[in-house]
Amino acid sequence: MQLKQDFLINRPADEVWSFFHDIPALAECLPGAEYLGPAEDGRHAGRLTSRIGPFQASFAGEASVTYDEAARTIALDGKGVDKKGNSRGKMTMVCKVTPAEGGTAVTAESDVQLSGAIAQFGRTGIIAEVSNVLVADFVRNVEARLNATAAAAAPAGIVAEPMTAAARAVAPSAAPAPARPIGGFRLFYFALKGWVRNLFGARSTSL
Repeated sequence: MQLKQDFLINRPADEVWSFFHDIPALAECLPGAEYLGPAEDGRHAGRLTSRIGPFQASFAGEASVTYDEAARTIALDGKGVDKKGNSRGKMTMVCKVTPAEGGTAVTAESDVQLSGAIAQFGRTGIIAEVSNVLVADFVRNVEARLNATAAAAAPAGIVAEPMTAAARAVAPSAAPAPARPIGGFRLFYFALKGWVRNLFGARSTSL
């Protein structure tokens, strides 16, 4: 399953690129993700927990992350297993960071392979809709984290950008919140809404 997502982070490109090197911090910004520490051969161990309606999966696995400083691209190759639900997942992703008006443009192209019980959601397109919800939450969390960092680093006498409630919630002085599963009514609603939209869109084009 091929996925492509383009999004804008409202912070300077240098800040965003530097932050993308901090994998534990990135995991804190992605709902349901938990960084478990470095693994062998420079890989990283982690867990991603997701819930779609009554279905829940918790993938534990490893990923390699490679940075191209000149091109400002990130290549990720990872895989995970949900032993309880007997599902497996593999993903390769290339992410590019470029300066843009109003902040930083990020393009992520992924190839996701699913097997087991969770594969049924890939066939219906719900996985793509879930990814869109995750990206929106990830962007908000990254912006809040960077805004909080910039405010904390501002010299005395200089007024930094006002901190939003979200920024205060993830300020560097605050303890990281425990990873919680992706899911709940909100996520299921948007996933179902996108699936219905795609279904009726496909029917209308065939008429």
